[in-house]
Amino acid sequence: MTRFQEYQVIGRKLPTKTDVTPKLYRMRIFAPNETVAKSRFWYFLRQLKKAKAATGEIVAVHKISEKKPLKVKNIGVWVRYDSRSGTHNMYREMRDMSRAAAIDKLYEDLASKHRARFRSIQVLRVQEIAKTVDVKRPYIKQLLQKGLRFPLPHRLTKKYTTFAAHRPKTF
Repeated sequence: MTRFQEYQVIGRKLPTKTDVTPKLYRMRIFAPNETVAKSRFWYFLRQLKKAKAATGEIVAVHKISEKKPLKVKNIGVWVRYDSRSGTHNMYREMRDMSRAAAIDKLYEDLASKHRARFRSIQVLRVQEIAKTVDVKRPYIKQLLQKGLRFPLPHRLTKKYTTFAAHRPKTF
């Protein structure tokens, strides 16, 4: 189970006399729960449009589940994050069973390598890479080779006797 789930949040400004049917805005947001997803929606919408939670409403929140949760996927992620020196754009490739698990891995990776916190990371776009030719990063390409094996050297046979008359040999 991953820390994050994917939510689709739909919201709008409250209707007024001048604007009876305001425009709906839809976002896909990765968050630990529905409350955080709504909060992130208003955070991003406030940056993009002149709307905020006090003068707006959430129309719907849907949890998006993975279509094929047992298939390993290559996922491309476009990210913007704030560091100590400025704002940086980044493209990362992840290999995981679901989009939410890949984003969870992304947050941990950015926290370890770039000291970026959850509040300073903005996931711009998440896309499954359908063709193996489109994979760009070498750390993902090495896992796509045909006939890839992970040999297990130095396997020891286990003896089930409680006491032995000689020392065990592990070479």
